[in-house]
Amino acid sequence: MTKRIRAKHKVDRRLKVNLWGKPKSPFNTRNYPPGQHGQSKKGKPTDYGVQLHAKQKLKSYYGNINERQFRNVYRTAIKKKGNTTENLVGILERRLDTVIYRAKFAPTVFSARQLINHGHFRVNKKKVNISSYLVKEEDLIEVKDKSKLLTIIESSLASKERDVPEYVQLDTKNKTAKLVRVPKFADIPYPTVMEPKLVIEYYSR
Repeated sequence: MTKRIRAKHKVDRRLKVNLWGKPKSPFNTRNYPPGQHGQSKKGKPTDYGVQLHAKQKLKSYYGNINERQFRNVYRTAIKKKGNTTENLVGILERRLDTVIYRAKFAPTVFSARQLINHGHFRVNKKKVNISSYLVKEEDLIEVKDKSKLLTIIESSLASKERDVPEYVQLDTKNKTAKLVRVPKFADIPYPTVMEPKLVIEYYSR
């Protein structure tokens, strides 16, 4: 288990939110940052601090993407035509690990990434083991035949903790999924308030 995966259990308290909407989130019982001074931290945040917090939330939500990758997502978003905020979240939702998480093939983005790295998925009949692979609309994502009975996939699909959003088409029987369309920010089922506009402001300083 990597340091990043272990650290995800502390992220909720550090960011002061139940980031993934988990019933067992430590933030539900201790809604203050970890550490001996966690309960005594006060003070009004600066504009920079607010923007940084928004960036940390969004980056952590999508599996704690490293800073270089996240900055590259921003750079791609500003080069595309249209609304930069919508472009940013659209790219994040097109990541293969995100689509697999949305389709409920994995209980967390972290486990989705691990399953991808171990080669359990195909995209358009070809094995893809890169989590940041950008899925196109109508691409067919399927669980490999040998992986269809994996306990983690079966239990995640059976879980009632969250629903599959309408922009992802899931075939539970065949264990396949499609990204029907790239979602708008308002369509994405974030369990907590996200502010991608502040993320754009952070990087455009």
